[in-house]
Amino acid sequence: MEIILLIAACIVSYLVFAWLVNVVKATAKTAVAIAILVLVVQVLFGIGPSDVMQTLADLWRGIAQFLTGSS
Repeated sequence: MEIILLIAACIVSYLVFAWLVNVVKATAKTAVAIAILVLVVQVLFGIGPSDVMQTLADLWRGIAQFLTGSS
């Protein structure tokens, strides 16, 4: 009985680890893509990361105001 439990625990551990590796790989790919996009925008148009972050903050603030009905 204990050997079955040990084997099951090893299989579950492997599956969780494999899932975690996939999540980290996807996160890294997304981070690199965003970094490349910001670099290209900065080089081509002179728009820096702070400008992009300010625009995104304004966008989310506008969406929140629209959804809550405040002005």
